[in-house]
Amino acid sequence: MDLAAIAAEAVLRAGAIQKERYGQTIEIFNKGVLDLVTEVDRACEDAILDTLRSRTTGHDIVTEETQLERTGARVVWYVDPLDGTTNYAHGYPCFCASVAATRDGVAVAGAVYEPLRAELYTAERGAGAHLNGKRLRVSQSKDLLKSLLITGFPYDLRDDIEFRVRLFKRFLAHARAVRRDGAAAVDLCFVAAGRIDAFFEEALQPWDVLAGSLMVEEAGGRVTRFTDAPIGVRADEVLASNGLIHDAMLAVLAEDQASREALPAGVAKLADA
Repeated sequence: MDLAAIAAEAVLRAGAIQKERYGQTIEIFNKGVLDLVTEVDRACEDAILDTLRSRTTGHDIVTEETQLERTGARVVWYVDPLDGTTNYAHGYPCFCASVAATRDGVAVAGAVYEPLRAELYTAERGAGAHLNGKRLRVSQSKDLLKSLLITGFPYDLRDDIEFRVRLFKRFLAHARAVRRDGAAAVDLCFVAAGRIDAFFEEALQPWDVLAGSLMVEEAGGRVTRFTDAPIGVRADEVLASNGLIHDAMLAVLAEDQASREALPAGVAKLADA
């Protein structure tokens, strides 16, 4: 079974819906103060689920918008039907569909599709990452100070703005520039394509990053947690880089951790809340 091809078919179907409805009046719902879901998210999810269910048997599916029953299958699909919903709702042209397949807890195939650019990213473990069929390679930047980074912020940003932007500010002092575009799967694909040198973000979900992280690894990059441990399928914090600046970024993250541990107990507890 060609899991990468199935993932590609699924995101292409979702991307067609996104492109068709882009710029039109759509119904928007609030999951939280800042967290949105639209009728397009749900239509894309339906299209992806239909594809996966018609092409596979006995697999589990984890998707952002609907909690589905798990059976303990070896193969589990992680689906983000519309990554960058806020961007999409505002007409900002940075969003995608993202689908990843894991086997025994390891990402083995994935696809990400940006419909406005007509860019289809695909990856299969051990077989490389590709953009519209062309092999991807990460950048060759060796100096963090000369590198372009990208990040994002969680929807609970307003609960503690200073804490949530601390890494953004810290990396601004160590890199050439830091960007924020609001779609983690796209950000990771840009690292895989060599357009960005590294990505870092906290408070993520596995459907946000598993496909894109596999792209980075198969393009020759490196993906870890902030402690240099593997991300697994928990994936709540991710550092993805070209590999050449990874240790330098881990050092900056270690500085941040050390500075928080040095805070008085009450203050540190508030920062981590």
